Amino acid sequence: MKLYQSIGPNPRAVTLFIAEKGLDIDRVEVDLRGGENRQPPHLARNPSGQTPTLELDGGGHLSEVTAICEYLEEAQPEPPLIGRTREERAETRMWTRRVDLRICEPMANGFRFGEGLAMFKDRVHCVPEASPGLKAIAQNGEAWLEGQLTGPWIVGDRFTLADILLFAFIEFGGQVGQPLDPKFAKLTAWFERVKARPSAAG
Repeated sequence: MKLYQSIGPNPRAVTLFIAEKGLDIDRVEVDLRGGENRQPPHLARNPSGQTPTLELDGGGHLSEVTAICEYLEEAQPEPPLIGRTREERAETRMWTRRVDLRICEPMANGFRFGEGLAMFKDRVHCVPEASPGLKAIAQNGEAWLEGQLTGPWIVGDRFTLADILLFAFIEFGGQVGQPLDPKFAKLTAWFERVKARPSAAG
């Protein structure tokens, strides 16, 4: 396998997942700022021109964070980051979807339509006037999650893909003008727990 990666929270989430699994996967850096992801060689791997993209041993390609991580979970079940049982897997997928819709997506588009507009305006449809509202939606999502946390991790006592995805985006938010508000004490403590894991140091 080979992972085509770049800057940004989505590739970061997959590399964290790989590190937690202890997998050794070849990496190829794609120059996102230079537009390499929009050139024919990468578009042949991923027609959306996005990263990360996982090249499989058989020559096929997978994109989208959750699809890649689901594939890697099946290839390397231990340690389980999605779940051992159908109940655990469903619960992880539920929380991963919740944090993606409530926090990650609005945060990312708030950046693309705002601080990142110069880079993204010719690549995706941008709505600059929506940027402040999207950032507010992401912060509202963080406030909601603050009230939902009941254990050390998003899915209670299990460290999962939901934690990995959200950590990558909150880390990213802190770099692009959307820092985690310290008034969210439980979420801040959760972030520090994930940050302390060896996988986050890479």
